[in-house]
Amino acid sequence: MNRTELVAAVAERAGLSKEDANRAITALDDVLQDAARGGQKVQIPGLLTLEVVDRAARSGRNPRTGETMEIAAKRAVRLTPGAALKRAANGED
Repeated sequence: MNRTELVAAVAERAGLSKEDANRAITALDDVLQDAARGGQKVQIPGLLTLEVVDRAARSGRNPRTGETMEIAAKRAVRLTPGAALKRAANGED
């Protein structure tokens, strides 16, 4: 599902215009990005948890040449699906 399809689905389910649904999705995107910038954890019970994690520097290999290289430390976003999302993926709900 791409963004256009998501906007249409949200608009239909929520009884909103596509423009309003698009604004709501854009607002959610902005809130999640602000939380990630601030290192905040976002938890929507049953649906998902987003948190910023620190990844340590490590050694890796260039797959093309096999040469060992250093991969710098960085921050990443971890998304953990909630129970309801896991059940939906397994066709249980």
